[in-house]
Amino acid sequence: MDVRTLHHGWTLRPVAGDLPPEVRAASDAGPLDAVVPGSVHTDLLAAGLIPDPYAAQHEQELAWLHRTGWEYAHRLTEAAPQPGERVDLQFDGLDTVTTVTLGDVVLGRTQNMHRRHRFDLTPHLGDGPRDLRVRFDSALEHAETVEKDLGRRPRAYDHPFNAVRKMACSFGWDWGPDLQTAGIWRPVTVSRWRTARLAGVRPLATLDGSTGRVAVHVEVERSGLEEAGTLTVGVRVRDLPGRDDLTATLSLDPATTTGVVQVEVPDAPVWWPRGHGDQPLVSVDVDLRAGEDALDALDGRTLRTGFRDVRLDGSADEFGTRSTLVVNGVPVFAKGVNWIPRDHLLTRLDRERYAAALTDAVDAHCNLVRVWGGGIYEDDAFYELCDELGLLVWQDFLLACAAYAEEEPLRSEIEAEARENVARLAHHPALAVWNGGNENLWGHEDWGWKEELGGSTWGLGYYDEVFPAVLAELDPTKVYVPGSPSSPDAPGVHPNDPDHGTHHVWDVWNSEDWTAYRDRVPRFCSEFGFQAPPSAATLAELLVPEQRAKTSPVFLAHQKAQDGNGKLDRGMEPHTGVPEGFADWVWAGQLNQARAITFSVEHFRSWWPRTAGSVYWQLDDCWPSTSWAVVDGAGRRKPGFHALKHAHAPRLLTVQPRDGEDHLVLVNDTALPWTARVGGRVTTLTGRTVRVEDFTVEVAPRSVRSTPLPAALTGFAPATELLTLDASGLRAVQVLAEDRDVAWDPEPLHAAVTAVADGYTVRVHARSAARDVTLLADAVAPDAVVDDGLVTLLAGESRTFHVRTRVRVDPAGFTHRDVLRTANQFGAHR
Repeated sequence: MDVRTLHHGWTLRPVAGDLPPEVRAASDAGPLDAVVPGSVHTDLLAAGLIPDPYAAQHEQELAWLHRTGWEYAHRLTEAAPQPGERVDLQFDGLDTVTTVTLGDVVLGRTQNMHRRHRFDLTPHLGDGPRDLRVRFDSALEHAETVEKDLGRRPRAYDHPFNAVRKMACSFGWDWGPDLQTAGIWRPVTVSRWRTARLAGVRPLATLDGSTGRVAVHVEVERSGLEEAGTLTVGVRVRDLPGRDDLTATLSLDPATTTGVVQVEVPDAPVWWPRGHGDQPLVSVDVDLRAGEDALDALDGRTLRTGFRDVRLDGSADEFGTRSTLVVNGVPVFAKGVNWIPRDHLLTRLDRERYAAALTDAVDAHCNLVRVWGGGIYEDDAFYELCDELGLLVWQDFLLACAAYAEEEPLRSEIEAEARENVARLAHHPALAVWNGGNENLWGHEDWGWKEELGGSTWGLGYYDEVFPAVLAELDPTKVYVPGSPSSPDAPGVHPNDPDHGTHHVWDVWNSEDWTAYRDRVPRFCSEFGFQAPPSAATLAELLVPEQRAKTSPVFLAHQKAQDGNGKLDRGMEPHTGVPEGFADWVWAGQLNQARAITFSVEHFRSWWPRTAGSVYWQLDDCWPSTSWAVVDGAGRRKPGFHALKHAHAPRLLTVQPRDGEDHLVLVNDTALPWTARVGGRVTTLTGRTVRVEDFTVEVAPRSVRSTPLPAALTGFAPATELLTLDASGLRAVQVLAEDRDVAWDPEPLHAAVTAVADGYTVRVHARSAARDVTLLADAVAPDAVVDDGLVTLLAGESRTFHVRTRVRVDPAGFTHRDVLRTANQFGAHR
């Protein structure tokens, strides 16, 4: 097998639609150079023909691209095949509606960006170079045509994203731009091969007690150019700690194209999710030979996998129906984040950017990442990194916030992409859950869809029939749920019932204060979130000084949520008030997001094992926007990131209401017992100790312990006193009044900055109580990363923050009021 990439020598030209004069003039002068993998947007950007789609209000100015057609061309100089040789062309991703031609021959047409497409070139080579062309027609116009043919289906946004198999959020979402990209977005290869090739390799690794098994499912394609003979599939499992490789073979007779090779691994190394153990991976080598004695392999593949068992406990209990992931027999609280594509221009993502993003999840003490259904099946690098890092993956099938027709041409495309991606990802031990779609079951019940549909199909057949059947056939080792939210083990129950299955909380943010999170105890909360503006440096890059206002057109162009700023204002009003100045308003919004995260996640974790997961919406952004993300579109961590990190810590102290009184709840998500020696203090804001009580609490491994607060630590003065509870280097803080009503010292800190090898240290000393001390260091050095934030200091206490940056700056910048922030700035003095 000889495989080479076909990434050089491509050009791009427009073939349909109304173009701006400068683009038309450039195209009249000749085709543009094209980068493959790439997109029309990135090529036009590189040629200087369009502005940065993420900057200013350029997204709106580029709407003309939605209804254009483009042609990629390459002069193919592939030699004619030798006798008995096959030559194939494979596109790993075409976005989205294309016609592929070689010379005058139409090789095929595509309408799904989530699939590979392979074409046999063998009969079309031999007369010298040929022009390979890929014409991309408007995905929007295609979707409009399909919708007209099949009938309109309800959806969350204006464009008919549910009528074409393209990344749904490419058409815009309440956090992302409406760009509608097109292009050859994944690799292109030409393969030359003889006799047979491995058309599919699917290792399924399982764990039964201490015994691991790898069932390697193979599918071969025979060339059809010679008489079929016996084939031999060889499998080698290696990288087994302290032992030799294990091997097995399988013969396929001339009439057989599929088979399974079984390898048993006694005392198998066990893969665990992060926080529960190590993540050993083994390599599985598969080769294909023309008979047992053949010296050279016809084809080969190497994949890495791991031994683990995963199931979902959906049994009934006194509260309703459980929704608990059980890995290797151990119930796991899912400390998760929702994931959207890290860059709307997908071809700019690479392994390094995936690694940086997933490091954010690791640093926030996550053990699960949910790949949301309005995005993409991510690149292999994403899942490989999750395997290595111990991050469980919950993968949505790509249907989101809409009803989906179950007729052609959609049905066969949806099933084909499901089959391809289930097979592609089957070997990953991190992949634990396949989910039928996002909010579609809920939408059908509550969003007026039934009346609009009038009996038309809406996707139920995918969730109840197609996807379960695909998984049963191709990968029964994963958990399947029909939707998020859903109540799969409670027939007849509303899909978003908090007492059953998974639950989404969006009345908080949309209409209720974040204190309403405590109004319910969901079994597994798979979406909840609160917005905040991006980081200071990202705002500085986005907004010129005269645009730095929450009402500026550019700022509003990057706030996609309905009444987003209004909800931010109403959300902060009860807690901090609504500041007038832009910098203070941004900080108030960021602080309020952080408080909402702390409040919600600590509440959910305090109810383990009744609540078995919280998956925050969302980890990341795809462009510079005001959104629910804790890491903004430039990859900078907002203050909310520190809130998520603290709330996800392996051990947690939190004050929670129980039976009409305040309890200290201790969460121990470790394998070791915890003897927590708690130091409780009520102090004045100026540092005078009012009451002290120390006590010890024993917390078993992987458990939660709740104990009433001692009477001496309750009933303190709301505006002038606070409670701190310290144990094992952790601190819980209780203030009985909102910041706006507390007599905080507005300038409580003294800071000293020291240059160190990799940046700076900032030592902060509190003259009086300082709540949620946070260093917005990227306002000084755009690449700055701070080790911690949202730290509450009592009078007389100090804390040193470590700022990593490659930039040398004026150290005084780190002590500026707009950089060294506290909640005190919103106190009763204001």
